[in-house]
Amino acid sequence: MKTAYKFRMYPNKQQEAMLDVTLETCRHLYNTALADRKNCYELEGISRSYEDQAATLTLEKKEGKWQGVFSQVSQDVLRRVDKAFKAFFRRVKSGEKPGYPRFKGEGWYKSFTYPQAGFKIEGSKLVLSKIGSIRIFKHREVEGKVKTCTIKKDHLGHWYATLVSEIEDVPPVDPKIAIGVDVGLKNLVALSTGGTIQYPRYYVQAQQKLAIAQRNLSRKKKGSANRRKAKVKVAKISQDVQNHRDEFLHQVSRKLVDSADLIVFENLNISGMLKNHHLAKHIQDHAWGKLIQFTQSKAAKAGKMVELVDARYTSQKCSQCGIIVPKTLADRVHLCPNCGLEMDRDLNACINILTLGLRGRAYRDTAKADQ
Repeated sequence: MKTAYKFRMYPNKQQEAMLDVTLETCRHLYNTALADRKNCYELEGISRSYEDQAATLTLEKKEGKWQGVFSQVSQDVLRRVDKAFKAFFRRVKSGEKPGYPRFKGEGWYKSFTYPQAGFKIEGSKLVLSKIGSIRIFKHREVEGKVKTCTIKKDHLGHWYATLVSEIEDVPPVDPKIAIGVDVGLKNLVALSTGGTIQYPRYYVQAQQKLAIAQRNLSRKKKGSANRRKAKVKVAKISQDVQNHRDEFLHQVSRKLVDSADLIVFENLNISGMLKNHHLAKHIQDHAWGKLIQFTQSKAAKAGKMVELVDARYTSQKCSQCGIIVPKTLADRVHLCPNCGLEMDRDLNACINILTLGLRGRAYRDTAKADQ
């Protein structure tokens, strides 16, 4: 099992300059590799692979190009280009909007990765090849064997190191307590136990302040110092919203994992739901996908399980007799004309979600026993 650790970095001025140079060199290498693939196909009808470009990179390094960057970091840049083209061809084959890989303009290439070696942790210092020993805020110990290290610069100019380590899988616990979780906009989550958790709506709270900062930014002359300052103000408000949201979702996911051995969510098509422009802002602010991701990560470390079930009819179906009771978003109470069940619609949905999760798990256990 893999787990990630994110630490804030505090480079001195010289180290920060070296980090910026590394980032800019990687950006130029990315654009060069992308142009090479594009030109080879358009002019000669040849498709360039990662292996072809890696061999060219080795020759160019011997000639003195792309110096100052650790060899595996530059190789990882070529892997990113290769990954972007593979994703492009996959989208073409599946009939999706292709989205040809783009060149990275200044400020649009934010990270570089040490995929295997060239980095190590010494106490509260992160030692990076070609850059040096940088102080980090190590708020917790890193468990397992560290496999990769990604260095990223955010919109405020802060540097972060993300270390991905491999740890032993935790043996699964016997699921004695199970809960169904219905995510929504009125409540962030409603539980099959009857509890609910409200979301503070951080983006909505900051929306007016963000709009003022964005208007001020739009009035500033491009390339000016005042525009850079205004851009930082916008980025700071957005970062504050994200930090508060992530902290809250971590707390909620921790409560869910601590309260049950099996947590069942709906498998929502969030990208499709965002096409509703009346609700898209609130759906993005509630970040249901991130909540499920956080819960899955914490559950895996505790040996617990998260199940995703089909979301169709979970709100419409009666949890007691099973008939479909049509409702609009404005209908907040489930009232079954067949069996007379009356309860909050979110609680009814939670019970249906839990039932689907337990039924699917029992079916898989039976199939496994038959084998």
